[in-house]
Amino acid sequence: MPYIIGFFIAVFIALTGVGAGTVTVPVLVLFLGVPAPVAVGIGLMFATAVKLILVPAQIARRNVVWRTLGYMLLGGAPGVLAGSLFLKHLINAGSENLLNAILGAILVTTASWQLFYSFRPMRNGADARDRSPLLSWLMFPVGAEVGFSSAGAGALGSAALLSMTPLAPAQVVGTDIVFGFLVSLIGSGAHWFTHATNPELLLQLVIGGVAGAVGGTMLSKRVPRRPLRFALWVWLLILGSQFLFNSYHVWAATRWNKPASENTLSDRATTGNSGANKP
Repeated sequence: MPYIIGFFIAVFIALTGVGAGTVTVPVLVLFLGVPAPVAVGIGLMFATAVKLILVPAQIARRNVVWRTLGYMLLGGAPGVLAGSLFLKHLINAGSENLLNAILGAILVTTASWQLFYSFRPMRNGADARDRSPLLSWLMFPVGAEVGFSSAGAGALGSAALLSMTPLAPAQVVGTDIVFGFLVSLIGSGAHWFTHATNPELLLQLVIGGVAGAVGGTMLSKRVPRRPLRFALWVWLLILGSQFLFNSYHVWAATRWNKPASENTLSDRATTGNSGANKP
């Protein structure tokens, strides 16, 4: 099963350019039952492995704008470390249900924004004003989201480049792929040292992902990218809603069961006190 999951995720990455971290975590949690902290670490490492195949080609084609990439890393690198530390804090506090709720909120917000963005008319990047220095501030929360949930580098990074720089589409893709690779590399290193990973599962995903990347690359010129991205965001919106529903169900069960037990203890105490007061 992990081989198949890695294969199809890599196919989507090759066809749409997004999905390495965004798709991996909810699939692992909801379909394989992997704990959310482990799924985030695996998602980051899987994204690093898949993008490692793509980075040399983008550099060779000179699609990477190093000045813009530097601005992005200036905020993204410390952001991914901050997000990883926040995730570690939630793990140590035993707040896994809160973590699932936050992951669901991130997925729903990202997918909703991307669906809204999909209906906007396509704009030529050459017509945009160069506001690259602002990327240092904007990429900090994006990096934090990557470190916390492994999602956001591809989708939010490319959207920021399209709206804030005059880069050509090929340069947007190349710069964003290298940015996503580097922040995923930093985040995966942080998660590796916290032991929040599963090497065997990661290896199975990567093996399937390599085959999927090759197959997706062969199909990329024949399959339209925009409808697939739209379908991907709809699917992630559904998965994010499932995260929120499951988290609410656990929270509601805990909330309603706890007062019941407290009331039982209170009743016992009251009965005991009344019995003690009887002559």
